Amino acid sequence: MTDGAICEINGIEHFQVMKTEQHENNKTTQTPDGITETFESTEECKNETQYLTEDSVICHQCGMHFTEQENLEQHMRIHNGEKPFSCPQCGKSFTAKQRLEIHKRIHTGEKPFNCSLCEKSFTVKGNLENHIKIHTGEKPFNCSECGKSFKAKQRLEIHMRIHTGEKPFNCSLCGKSFTVKGNLENHIRIHTGEKPFNCSLCGKSFTVKGNLENHMRVHTGEKPFTCLLCGKSFTMKQSLEIHMRIHSGEKPFTCLQCGKSFTVKGNLENHTRIHTGEKPFNCTQCGMSFTQQGHLQRHERSHWSEALHLLSLWKECHRTRTP
Repeated sequence: MTDGAICEINGIEHFQVMKTEQHENNKTTQTPDGITETFESTEECKNETQYLTEDSVICHQCGMHFTEQENLEQHMRIHNGEKPFSCPQCGKSFTAKQRLEIHKRIHTGEKPFNCSLCEKSFTVKGNLENHIKIHTGEKPFNCSECGKSFKAKQRLEIHMRIHTGEKPFNCSLCGKSFTVKGNLENHIRIHTGEKPFNCSLCGKSFTVKGNLENHMRVHTGEKPFTCLLCGKSFTMKQSLEIHMRIHSGEKPFTCLQCGKSFTVKGNLENHTRIHTGEKPFNCTQCGMSFTQQGHLQRHERSHWSEALHLLSLWKECHRTRTP
């Protein structure tokens, strides 16, 4: 049976993957469990009309089941790319009206879902449910590869890309790939130069909202992330996570060339240049190249020292010549 074919026995549009002739002549169909059922009469087929039309609406692109035709039509927009619901504020489009209504809360500031434990509010109920797990400590989603646990299933799915190497979000300008869509959106701003997040105290701008939040702590002096083992505090959560590796001895970043491991990804990138010979940091004064930015900065200071020495000699010479 092809998409949208009509059964001549009962005039009902079935959505199972089967030939119309087979259904009409043999009165055969399948349950959602994949069990083949043969109807002995036209009447028996009619009795199954509700079962077929309500419980077995299937997407022929991916095989998903839906209870209503309306849900299937909405789902098909994922495959055909149709986004008929547009935001009047920013023009962003969505496949479902509900998604648009949730998006509008970004503009209105509405956060109808409130945490009863800390009074923090959220635009989406699912975000509140994930937030509650911060208070309970619950992390029900476990990685089968490394055992790391997560509060939300989506976080686990994103984490799994570390193990699989999957990076489904590609930059159309430079080809760089990312595991998370948000990281791609942040990366695009490198090309556009857009920095939409501004510090109200010093005017400094940032491409990512999280970087602005971290920067604000420079002004406030806040260090909300504290190590439970030694009491050291940090302005950023990432800095605490890296620090914890000192206590745990974890070195998750390993060189594929020699097997040496590092606690920080940046240190691995610097180390890899030993094997590749790459020296991307160039001195503007003499053109000398370095594998690490820190080495370049140290070298540049030698130019400053030399310049200061020459200036000192010039002043001394000028002083002795003055009558």
